[in-house]
Amino acid sequence: MEYVISLLGPMSAGALVTLKLFFITLALSIPLGLALALMRISSIKPLSSAVGAYIWLMRGTPLMLQLLFIYFALPFVPVIGVRLPDFTAAVVAFALNYAAYFAEIFRAGIKSVDRGQYEGAKVLGMTYAQTMRRIVLPQMWARILPPISNETITLVKDTSLIYVLALNDLLRVARGVVQRDFSFTPFIVAAAFYLIMTLILTWGFQHLEKKYSKYDA
Repeated sequence: MEYVISLLGPMSAGALVTLKLFFITLALSIPLGLALALMRISSIKPLSSAVGAYIWLMRGTPLMLQLLFIYFALPFVPVIGVRLPDFTAAVVAFALNYAAYFAEIFRAGIKSVDRGQYEGAKVLGMTYAQTMRRIVLPQMWARILPPISNETITLVKDTSLIYVLALNDLLRVARGVVQRDFSFTPFIVAAAFYLIMTLILTWGFQHLEKKYSKYDA
């Protein structure tokens, strides 16, 4: 037990790196994903097609490859070429990748709202922005919470990919201690940290689903 307690300090430090990446990615990718979804359903065909191509690219290639490209290859891209710090490169890669997935979830949620409600809002004199804000988006949030919950939990686990950039996240710290002490106990402690984080997220989304269930009526 004393050995497990001795692990909590370094493992907590690693968990903080994991949580920092998680929250920044979520804060950036959700609004970006919503903006991409609105552009994807836009009647402006070139814009819709460009966003569609972006989503296809981000969903069709591994997040690990995108992470490595932004960190190692971006400095050599003409005009854009810039070398980002380790953590910033991870944030950019994760935000761009997850925004594409969230965009498709948001698009499906918006499309699921009955067209009659758009026409009803138009009869009431609402603008497109008012219709989206007051009628469509509240219903969309209620319907997309389950897939958003799945993606968010996946994001927690995907943060372990940043080990390739030598960032000391939770899993990298655990692996370092395992190699140092020749014990698998740090992996069990790391699993407990991940389970606690995903459990808190599950509870949070269950609460939100109850809150937004009134829109299902």
